[in-house]
Amino acid sequence: MENEYAKHEDNYLDIYQSKGYTSGFHFKEGNLIGNESSETYQPEDLHIVAEHRYEGMSNPSDMSILYVVETNKGEKGTMLLGYGPNADLELSEFFNAIPKSQISDKANINLDDSK
Repeated sequence: MENEYAKHEDNYLDIYQSKGYTSGFHFKEGNLIGNESSETYQPEDLHIVAEHRYEGMSNPSDMSILYVVETNKGEKGTMLLGYGPNADLELSEFFNAIPKSQISDKANINLDDSK
C-alpha cells in the first residue's frame, strides 16, 4: 500500500507541525536547546514519538532522519539529522543515548488511523 504522504522531509514537517509539534531545536555543546524556549535538554529529558528515514532522490547517500520529540518540559517538536557518511557524530550519539524505554511510534503519522 502506497503511503499518502510524500517521501520528503518538508511534507512530514508540515504534517507534524499541524499536529502541534511546532518547536525547533538546535544542538550546542552537548545539549539540545529549544529554539524559542532556550530550554536545555539531555537525552533522558526526551521522548522520541516517531521517526522517519529518508534517502536523497538524486543521491542516495544524502540520508537524513526526522525525529519527532516530546520533552519533559512539555515542548513538542522535530529535529532533522543527517545520518550515514554525512552524519554529525556528536548529535547522532546524543540521540542514540535516549533511553530505549522513551522511544515509541505513538505519534507516527503513518500509523495514525485518523488521517
